[in-house]
Amino acid sequence: MFRQTPMALLCSAALITTLSGCGQQNTSTETAAEVKTTRAESLALWPELKSPLANSDTEKAVQQLLATMTIEQKVAQLIQPDIRWMTVEDMRQYGFGSFLNGGGSYPNDNKNSTAKDWLALAQAYYDAGVDASKDGSPIPPIWGTDAVHGHNNVVGATVFPHNIGLGAANNAQLVEAIGRTTAVEVAATGINWIFAPTVAVARDDRWGRSYESYSEDPTIVKELGAALVKGIQGNIGSDFMQSGRLIATAKHYLGDGGTENGKDQGNNLDNEADLVRLHAQGYISSLNAGVQTVMATFNSWHGEKIHGSHYLLTTVLKERMGFDGLVVGDWNGHGQIPGCTNTNCAAAINAGVDILMAPEDWKLLYQNTLAQAKAGEISAARLDDAVRRILRVKIRAGLFERGNPAQSELAGKTELIGHEDHQALAAQAVRESLVLLKNNDQLLPLAPKQKVLVTGDGADNIGKQSGGWTLTWQGTGNTNADFPNGRSIYSGIQQQVEAAQGSVELSVDGSYQQKPDVAIVVIGENPYAEFDGDISTLDYQAGKNTDLNLLKKLKADGIPVVTVFLTGRPLWVNPELNQSDAFVAAWLPGTAGQAVAELLFKTAAGEVQHDFKGKLPFSWPKTADQSPLNQGDSNYDPLFAFGYGLTYQDNTTIANNLSEQINSATSTSNESLSLFERRPASGYSMLLQDEQGLVTVTGNKAKSADQSLNLAAVNWQKQEDALLLDWAANSKARLILQAAVPLNASGYGQLVVDMKWNTTPTAAVTLALSCGSGCGGSLDLAELISNRAAGQWHKIVIDLNCFAVKGAALNHLQQPFVLHSEAAYQLSISNIRLTPTTATADLSCPAT
Repeated sequence: MFRQTPMALLCSAALITTLSGCGQQNTSTETAAEVKTTRAESLALWPELKSPLANSDTEKAVQQLLATMTIEQKVAQLIQPDIRWMTVEDMRQYGFGSFLNGGGSYPNDNKNSTAKDWLALAQAYYDAGVDASKDGSPIPPIWGTDAVHGHNNVVGATVFPHNIGLGAANNAQLVEAIGRTTAVEVAATGINWIFAPTVAVARDDRWGRSYESYSEDPTIVKELGAALVKGIQGNIGSDFMQSGRLIATAKHYLGDGGTENGKDQGNNLDNEADLVRLHAQGYISSLNAGVQTVMATFNSWHGEKIHGSHYLLTTVLKERMGFDGLVVGDWNGHGQIPGCTNTNCAAAINAGVDILMAPEDWKLLYQNTLAQAKAGEISAARLDDAVRRILRVKIRAGLFERGNPAQSELAGKTELIGHEDHQALAAQAVRESLVLLKNNDQLLPLAPKQKVLVTGDGADNIGKQSGGWTLTWQGTGNTNADFPNGRSIYSGIQQQVEAAQGSVELSVDGSYQQKPDVAIVVIGENPYAEFDGDISTLDYQAGKNTDLNLLKKLKADGIPVVTVFLTGRPLWVNPELNQSDAFVAAWLPGTAGQAVAELLFKTAAGEVQHDFKGKLPFSWPKTADQSPLNQGDSNYDPLFAFGYGLTYQDNTTIANNLSEQINSATSTSNESLSLFERRPASGYSMLLQDEQGLVTVTGNKAKSADQSLNLAAVNWQKQEDALLLDWAANSKARLILQAAVPLNASGYGQLVVDMKWNTTPTAAVTLALSCGSGCGGSLDLAELISNRAAGQWHKIVIDLNCFAVKGAALNHLQQPFVLHSEAAYQLSISNIRLTPTTATADLSCPAT
């Protein structure tokens, strides 16, 4: 049925369109009639829908506003900057139609900004946006935020389980209530647009966004996605866009959960029928629920970037499925279209993207888009269509009547942030989401009046149990103090046990003062987001075995073991299952960690408090290389099938002899060791050190204690995948990569780091390896830098022996990367790694 790739079909000479980015001319020999027939067959796969909110009065109001706008004002509606890179005065000058705070963006660039700080910034941007409309009617801007599991960017907010946990609960009423609660907390800070729900159907668990998917089953995604839309926006015909209701977003359209090898932003090769059957169902239900915005995805379909797909964005979504809201691009997603850049992309607008998300490059993008609109490269009809959609959403959301968000009914009610009723809802979500995989000899539920050891690095770690998209983009750099309304899993266990006059001991490494009656081991994945979470194998420990050794130690001591597994996806944990008497998939439960204990323990009187309700929303792998693994596959052979989940009524034994055989083709190789890739590798931290002390880098910006070295995350190949270092004159500050345990680098040959600079250094730029006080070696990179082209990225390869001959003990490196400039200088770095000797070094070793 689908004879050509989507791009080939769309760019066929037989289809008269005004698309940009079609690339080389199509050489198909099909006749025009054949192409039209193929296109009709393809479109017939999609449901023919109508907007449930079409209204003639709204259209008249839209047209009246549109008639008053200049072309400059229209183009400004299409550009969406980030608050990190746009000031209030910029908003007053340009009058952008929307703006966002991406992960790690805060008012005053301060993670600890209060709800009042958020509201004050919302008020300032609103006033500036209205002021920008010097001629014609003032048009309010809208602020978009990734409140994907609660108002997760704001300290003190209620953080709910990630979508994978809600898929395990599979309770549409619960999800709708979560959407409603999230909208209330967001509204209290003056923000009016939520970038949720994610309605991806993850089909390969190696994908780094698997936890953002409700299930591998499109039926669950379809129901729960629509439920969250209703929770955020309200129900059509009753409380739609009433007080406390905000604009929702179905994302990421389309097929992001079905890319090859689970690669984020990769290529989806499903045929069109499967694209509809598997990946479109959440959009169909969201459209029927009245969702007002759809976010385009980074991925491609048969090689064509969706941001540039006129067929999927316009022909299918807007025309066939009747979507009359707006399509917003993802973070610089337009810049990935062939022939486009982050600052220049008419092709995305012509394809059907109505708002270009341009976090930092908005000024040039605005100027180029304005020029393209004036020149007709973007037609007047298309420009008006995009603006009309944006105005339509704003009118439906009541933004013109509500006025300044600081004056809305819920704005400023800071008591709503982390309200106890919201926390109770989060606890219910946790209790319903956990899945009991193993409970041999019916060890659970536990009697609380006994000696309980709580161990594992996730036991007293709210950041780890909350995962990515929590206060920071990746969810890293958080401590329990960052969650004033949160509870760790340990704190809940402690409360249960001590209330029953039992005893509890917390020990991360598993050591104990008295032999316990039972050990609860909380382990799992560290936080990650998007492509940073992509993995090549489902092997949980991937050769590290730290957690496995902890379990083995406890079992060898004859202690019953309950494992609580924090994870954003099913992983191969056969060795850990073999060492556990009971095993609970807790997913990423959020801030209500105490609810875990409410499932694990009986009351002091011996009664069950809550039984397990959660069922696997994803199939659980039997082998480490078993991905993709989905129900209905011809070779379907999971360890635990989709829908599996024990209750306390089940007396099921899981043998402790599950295969621990690893396929060598998927096992982790020791050929190279990544020390830093967007963030420090596990076991490493990044520090800024000067004479005044140490500053630990936990976010996307940092300054040394004496303010002489600034660090900021910047974009290179992907979002925030590099660091810009800016030294002041006479700075003593150094960038340090610190190892928690001394690194033995003697088995590696080279240190490799990607670097970029824009000017030639005027003094030494030293790179050092330190093995402790008085132990180490350093090299001056100034000559190397001076001999390479400025303004470009370079892979710098240095023989580790160069440091050894200068005094570095390679088998005991405490700081395997230390960088300093003796003069004012800017340098960008990315991807620090140790490798075998595989390339010619860029720097000659000093003479011995």
